Amino acid sequence: MFTGIIQGTGTVLGIVEKQSIHTLQLELPNTHLLETGASVSIDGVCLTAVTIQDSVVEFDVISETLTRTTLGHLTVGQHVNIERSLKFGDEIGGHLLSGHIMATGILHSKKEHGEGIDYTVLVPESTRKYVMEKGYIAVDGISLTIGKVHEGTFSLHIIPETLRLTTLVDKEIGDAVNLEIDSTTQTIVATVERVLEEKRS
Repeated sequence: MFTGIIQGTGTVLGIVEKQSIHTLQLELPNTHLLETGASVSIDGVCLTAVTIQDSVVEFDVISETLTRTTLGHLTVGQHVNIERSLKFGDEIGGHLLSGHIMATGILHSKKEHGEGIDYTVLVPESTRKYVMEKGYIAVDGISLTIGKVHEGTFSLHIIPETLRLTTLVDKEIGDAVNLEIDSTTQTIVATVERVLEEKRS
């Protein structure tokens, strides 16, 4: 489990393309007490540490993850958001996340607003029913509150500290981002749909 509070950014050092998986070699900002087999969120995707050598960690990524997330488009030198898995007693500053990406969105607009930046993100049709104003969403693993929702897009208002700690500041219009919907929201929507369907039948 994760909280969406990014602990820093990592750097892609290498990508080894194999028959059914890719091995990502990343330099992490902190590997203290990290062990092989541990879960790490990479741009919101839960991956397992395979090898650890000082600050360099390797992760194997299966084909489905490569096609359903932005990880399949990573390049050497690119930066990614990093969060280590939640431990018992840790503060939950964001909201609980599984690291299972639901869809990818497209950055639709980007505008500086004082010291922060306002974004809008275009959401796939299948995911729009889960997106509501003031709801929670994780964008590339970052726990964020949804702003206004309009015609398949939602707005984000990003403060300077989030820009400093994450890769959002480097995103440009047209870039894809990983989306994970809050699990409580998913449950509520599914329950309402089931109840309405039962009433119709």
